[in-house]
Amino acid sequence: MVEKKILLVEDEKDMAYAVKMQLEGAGYQVISVSDGREGLNKARKEKPDLIILDLMLPGLDGYKICRMLKFDSKYKHIPIILFSARAQEEDVRMGMEVGADFYMKKSYDPEVLLEKVKELLGGPATDRF
Repeated sequence: MVEKKILLVEDEKDMAYAVKMQLEGAGYQVISVSDGREGLNKARKEKPDLIILDLMLPGLDGYKICRMLKFDSKYKHIPIILFSARAQEEDVRMGMEVGADFYMKKSYDPEVLLEKVKELLGGPATDRF
């Protein structure tokens, strides 16, 4: 089975490392970048199977990146999880308006993130166990 490719756009190094290790441990290939513009460019170049996207990023914020991808017919099929410390109702509503498939607070349960990734990708990752 071919590994599913996930683009992680997260500027907090420790958080990016933790999420990347979790996803790779579950059998996913993870491309990690820390800048909004770089994230948008990687999404267009790599065409990942799923994107995990922070909101507050240098360069471009996550809302803009999500909107640009979801309103482009070439990329709108890519599931996007917005991943943010911002958890106000307004933030979640705005995330859904720009086309996000899921909004997750950074104070998250790693198993919940993994289950949502599996759900959005349509099944289990490759088995490495």
